[in-house]
Amino acid sequence: MNRVGVLASGGGTNLQALIDAVATGHPAKLVVVASDKRDAGALERARAAGIPAIVVPKTKAQDREAYDRSLVDALRAYAIDWVCLAGFMRIVTPAFLGAFPNRVLNIHPALLPAFPGLHGQQQAHDYGVRVAGATVHFVDAGTDTGPIIAQGVVPALQDDTPDALAARILTMEHRLYPMALRWAVEGRLRVEGRQVHVDLRPGESTALFSPG
Repeated sequence: MNRVGVLASGGGTNLQALIDAVATGHPAKLVVVASDKRDAGALERARAAGIPAIVVPKTKAQDREAYDRSLVDALRAYAIDWVCLAGFMRIVTPAFLGAFPNRVLNIHPALLPAFPGLHGQQQAHDYGVRVAGATVHFVDAGTDTGPIIAQGVVPALQDDTPDALAARILTMEHRLYPMALRWAVEGRLRVEGRQVHVDLRPGESTALFSPG
């Protein structure tokens, strides 16, 4: 159960972190990268790594659920077990989630449940937090409301700019996402209500911390 499809709309740095992890022995197998944007940089990263890269554009005639059904059809052609959202700028609907129940992961640039939605890094900076970070979670029908798998914490420095804080969070994202995906494909995640139980091995933790 290690075949993974990745959905991305942008440059794909989290996708690259997954590609790099797989190249060094990670158990996931990245079998397709799909995007709603023809010019997404993530597609070029996939092609450079020899991973099939496909575009599933939304037509004017499609509502959100109809689009998600077309996305499901495209992914199922690659017999995927897991879906990773990596900067995919659409909220997926029950039509998508029902096709991959408890098999859709997302990474968000904030310590959920604080600062869901767009621009989590900017929200954290504007609020004057002392720590910030990233969260990997299961996707549900809400906006960044699914059960939390792992979180990574970084300091928010007094002289930070939003861009500096965002860069520090992104570095943490690149550590966090491959770790959580490993647990998923190895069958080490169990969801009970809002709680995700992880079968941790020696030296592992569901929380990562960066000194700076």
